[in-house]
Parts: sequence; C-alpha cells; structure tokens
Amino acid sequence: MRYRKLGRTNLNISEIAFGGGRSGGLLIDATENDKEKALEIAKQGGINWIDTAPQYGNGASEEALGRHLPNFQDHFRISTKIRIEKSSNTPIREQIRESFAASQKRLGLEQITLLQLHNRIANEDDPRSLTVADVLGPRGVAEALEEIKNEGLASFIGITALGDNIPSIEVIKSGRFDTAQIYYNMLNPSASRETMPSAWRGYDATGLFNACNEQNIGILAIRIFAAGYLASQQKTGRESILTTDTSSEEETRMANIIFREFQGSYGPISQLAVRFCLSNPTISSVIIGSAEPSHVAEAISAMEAGPLPRNFFERLEELYQTNFLQET
Repeated sequence: MRYRKLGRTNLNISEIAFGGGRSGGLLIDATENDKEKALEIAKQGGINWIDTAPQYGNGASEEALGRHLPNFQDHFRISTKIRIEKSSNTPIREQIRESFAASQKRLGLEQITLLQLHNRIANEDDPRSLTVADVLGPRGVAEALEEIKNEGLASFIGITALGDNIPSIEVIKSGRFDTAQIYYNMLNPSASRETMPSAWRGYDATGLFNACNEQNIGILAIRIFAAGYLASQQKTGRESILTTDTSSEEETRMANIIFREFQGSYGPISQLAVRFCLSNPTISSVIIGSAEPSHVAEAISAMEAGPLPRNFFERLEELYQTNFLQET
C-alpha cells in the first residue's frame, strides 16, 4: 500500500480507503463473516481508513463497525458525518451534538479521527442543502464542529463538497475545514479542472481541487465508480445519482462508451476507475464502495498497478471534447 499526506493534517492516509456506504453496501448488507473478512483483507492490504455515516443503512454501517473494530486493535482510523435537517426546530449545534453522540455510541468510540458535514452546500436554500451562511455564520456548522474538535472528540473536521461549486469553494476558502470529500471519476473529472470542454455536459465541480490545494485541504475522492455505473455493466439496484445535470440514461450511455473503449486494454474497468483517480497526485485517498470482500482486494490490486499511460488520458480527453461521442 502507498500512503499520501491528508492535506495539512499530520496523517498519512492509505491511497485506498474502505467505504461504508450504500453504493457498495458491504457493511450494510453482507453477512457478519463477509464484513469481518473484508476488513481483514483491508488491514492486510495496508488500508488504514474507513469512511462511514449515520445515513448509511440508517446506522447499520456504523453499528457493523462497532461490532467488528475491536478485532482490529485500533488499526483503522474512522471518519463519519453529521447531516443537518433544515426542517427541524432544533438548532444546528444541538443537531450536531446529538448526531455525533449517536455515532460515538454505534461505533463504540469516544474519539473520531474526522467528523464531516454530510449536507450539500448550495446557492439556493432548499430542504436538503445548506447555504454558506448556514455553514460559516454565527452558530453555524463550522462553529459547532470546531467546538467538538477543540474538545478533542474529533481530531479533524471536513465537508462534503457535492453541492454547487461556487458556494462550496467559498466554504473551502474560509480555511476552517481540514478535508473535503469531492465527486470525481472518469465520467466527470470537472473538480480537477478550471473549465471543461464546451461540448461536455454534466454536474459542474470545476475549481474545487484548486481551492483545496490553496488551503492545503485534504481531498478524499468519492463516487469514483460513478454510483456503480463504472463498477459493472450489470445493474445492482444500488445505483444512485447524487449530482445534478445528469440522469441514469446519460450515466449509462457514457459508462457504456468507457467499457467499449477501454475494457481489456488496462484491466477491468472497475480497476481502471481506481487507477484514473490515483493518477491525480492532488487526491489524498479514494474511497472505495465494495459489495463483497473480493472487491476490496481488487481495489488494492488496482492501486498496485500504478499510474495509467499518457495515451489513455489522450483518448479520454477526446471523449470529453465530444461529450462522449454525442452527436450535436
């Protein structure tokens, strides 16, 4: 396993992180034996980070970790999240405290390495998103998370930068957070760029990587399999699109072109998706969602295969320039 600095923290994080979410579903749906087996594969492969959240299986992911982590002698660092309910009459600080306390109980941990905001950050005030003022303003999210950090209950704090890029960049540039989880994959690399080709269509995350780099904020790449569309051409029912300006049909169309263009040339597309992300030195770690223990081993093998060649990126750029060969 190779390790990278997690931004301005003092941590070295494995290039592959174990994801506990719904897309893979292993910590939620698998048998207890398979959960233990997957975590053992991760440990033996050098993975030192697990990412989870209360929303993953309505607490099932955190509860599974609470049952199994004692068997691994503090090998793994844990990141979890809090989500604010805008419709609630409970103030933000109290919501965060209650959510964090419940996570501590499920995980069986008093101290968490990284506590992150799970909400989108958006321009418009809608029920599922937070505004910049909600995050950075008085009695806002940043203030509440900083309080938990100052008490030593969380070593670091972060955001999920999955909303609108401009307000997300504003929050990043505040310098109040240590990490950002950012949507990044072969179908949508916009976060790593300042602009995308004029023909390209999709969720716009341009400028996010640069903003993080300016603040030395650790970047954790999420949805690297594009919600499962790049993991396999066989649908599992767990595919869920979190981004705007796309659809299941469009994600399927673009993914099918990736399979047609690259399947067999550089190994399985699922491993190609991992290598694509790790070819970007800006990223600290890629969070892998797995459905079964063998998927963890496959991700580690992809990391070991190393960077992709220049001609791969040249062909991929041609696909971006034509919005994946879409006729105009």
